Amino acid sequence: MRIVDRLRVLSVYEGFFSGGARILHSDVVAGLQEGGQYHRVLSIHGEMYREATRQKIEDDACYRSLTAAGVPVTALRAGAPQTSADGLGAFTPAELAATARLTADADVILSLKEQPLELLNQPGLPLRPIIACLHRSDPENQGPGLQHLRAAVADGRVAAAICCAESTRTAYQAAGIPAEVLHTIPNGVDLLRFRPDPRRRELMRASLGIPADATVVIFAARYAAMKNVPLFLRAAQAFLRREPRGHIIMCGAGMTPANPELRRDIAAAFIDEPQYASDIPEQAEWATAAKQGRPRSAGAGGEASRRTLADRLSLLGVRGDMEALYAAADVVSLTSSHGEAAPLCLIEGMMCGAVPVATDIGDSASIVAGHGILTPADGETIGDAWLEAAGRRNEFGPALLHSRERFSRTRMIASYSALIDRLHHKTGRASLPDPL
Repeated sequence: MRIVDRLRVLSVYEGFFSGGARILHSDVVAGLQEGGQYHRVLSIHGEMYREATRQKIEDDACYRSLTAAGVPVTALRAGAPQTSADGLGAFTPAELAATARLTADADVILSLKEQPLELLNQPGLPLRPIIACLHRSDPENQGPGLQHLRAAVADGRVAAAICCAESTRTAYQAAGIPAEVLHTIPNGVDLLRFRPDPRRRELMRASLGIPADATVVIFAARYAAMKNVPLFLRAAQAFLRREPRGHIIMCGAGMTPANPELRRDIAAAFIDEPQYASDIPEQAEWATAAKQGRPRSAGAGGEASRRTLADRLSLLGVRGDMEALYAAADVVSLTSSHGEAAPLCLIEGMMCGAVPVATDIGDSASIVAGHGILTPADGETIGDAWLEAAGRRNEFGPALLHSRERFSRTRMIASYSALIDRLHHKTGRASLPDPL
């Protein structure tokens, strides 16, 4: 099918960096492209510095997956942002001209979260219906983003907003976004990729030096305040103290020994285990060994009985093999204190057979219901819940299997496609000339 015959959609990102919203949206774009639409992506920044990690657009897994799917990706600005959290700063005439060319060649525009609306609200840009894709449950905590969203809705630029969770819809409606603009499309994942896999489980545990009979908890998150890493680490200390064969996996941007803030959090949580802090630098060697597929050492003397708590915590940073890490785990944990909507880590982990244990934030309660355990924000209680969840894996297993269709990527992408089509037909715009 020629591009001229296809519905053309432009997605605008603030930038590419490791995070659930970008992973989810990039997967949606790739799926819609596979389904017959023509998609392009405009990233305002070509590089981001987040969670103690410098992330270049070319190194990002989402960028690579999009380009591999035939989706052109353009960076408006080279390098990392130089402005503060107050906004993106002034746009140059060249930047506005480049944006105008891309928007003119689109039928519909998707804004990944509300931050790109600062660019899309600029006067003089071609008017195209915009769908804002919202992935948080705390609109007031998005800098000037909510202000830009309100302005775009009032001006008629934003014709619809997709909320990834009911908690998102409720929060944005309470913040003044009209109910008729808000549409809920729950998150979904690739069920062929995220599934229980005994072989993956065995190989991943072996590569990380984790015993086959260990009880493994995974925490997949970027190092951000909303994730409440100190609470997770307090729970980890309680869990490891009570479970001699327990093991913790931490992965995501900033979850490496190179992050001094994470090192301080670990030292504070394990203050009664002074040997732990001194062992942290060794994690760099362990992480290198894991990436190369080599088992790390078992600790002093090579005997499990002599392992310190450090030997049972893996800091892995950003990974591209999350399906294998989740398959290796017994429990997937979320300790967030605010902002979450429909946490992707819970869904991905559940679909791989890990029992979810989460704090009551966003839509976590409805996701976890019947599949795992909801906990208060208390480290000791969470540590106990991990033990309980691991002991009840056989009990939760059938419910996790029966709920797979509910969390299907196919269902999610079909819903996005239907909303985009409805919006396009409602605007009644004629087809644009082929840009190629």
